[in-house]
Amino acid sequence: MKLLLIGSASVHTFRYLAGIAPLVSEVHLVTSGDLPARYHAANVGRVLQVDFSLKALHTAGKIAALIAAVRPDVVHVHQANSVAWHARRALAGKNIPWLLTTWGSDVLLLPKQNRLLRAMVAGNLAAASAVSSDSLHMAAVIRELATVQRMEVLNFGMDALPPPPDIAAKPLQVLSCRLHKPLYRIDAILRAWREVEADPHFDGWSLMLAASGEDSEQLQRLAATLQLARVTFTGFVAPEVLANLYRDARVFVSVPRSDATSISLLEAMGHGCLPLLSNLPANLEWVLDGVNGAIVEDVTRLGAALKTQLQRAADNRQLAEAVALNRRLVAAKGLQQDNMRRFAAIYHDLVASP
Repeated sequence: MKLLLIGSASVHTFRYLAGIAPLVSEVHLVTSGDLPARYHAANVGRVLQVDFSLKALHTAGKIAALIAAVRPDVVHVHQANSVAWHARRALAGKNIPWLLTTWGSDVLLLPKQNRLLRAMVAGNLAAASAVSSDSLHMAAVIRELATVQRMEVLNFGMDALPPPPDIAAKPLQVLSCRLHKPLYRIDAILRAWREVEADPHFDGWSLMLAASGEDSEQLQRLAATLQLARVTFTGFVAPEVLANLYRDARVFVSVPRSDATSISLLEAMGHGCLPLLSNLPANLEWVLDGVNGAIVEDVTRLGAALKTQLQRAADNRQLAEAVALNRRLVAAKGLQQDNMRRFAAIYHDLVASP
């Protein structure tokens, strides 16, 4: 089967490419940047770089030309935003099935900006042969936006479940690895951490901020202003380094304003971290407050919630119980290899459908 994959130059697109490549005969890519060598599978054919902005009116024509050249059996588009708008126009009039995978902000936030963007997203969703989301909540939002031909709930999954962690060997460490953008509210984590450092009961704990983004400098200045002494900014780290940070952390904190099922959450659960999350529907599909993690209702009270979870995570027995449950959940529905086979099965269904 020949696959044409269309998505922005994101690690999520590239991880998906590397994961699905062994399950198709060849895969061609339309993206907005360079394909890193580590994700360049042996059967990758043409790689077309385009501008996915709404002003780039020639992009659809470039994609259409590639479709004519490689003649894919199926097209997989990632994100129901302008990426799908260009792809939809390129596919117009062609008898080629296409799957549209939503990522979160494209259906949860973008349609709320104005009526034109809502109409664009709805049109993209309705035009696709099938739509996938990684949470039941997002699937429900999609159905409110448009009537879709077929809906699948399926996530990309983490690469593989690592060996069971040595709970007793874990240092007293908290990990945040979401991007330094306003959406992820890293500033709220830093302010909450000030409460932790002010409490002598938590003298041994440290916080690792393992990511980067447009707000990195501002966040470092905030940490200095708050006089935080046990915070480390690692910047962007390679996946193998991040895996070690997950392994060493007892608590994973992630409090975005909006989110779907994040791969970072699955990775944290798989590596043995106790999740502390914002109260979002997609998070509630993975974490039951007080059982295998915690949900904070109000990020202005994140400091108190964080201290409660540090106390729990410091107890090896309690942490081990939560970790065992989380690893079972990830093994059941959050592994990349299993979920890539499910995506490949969708492709075959779409191609076989009249």
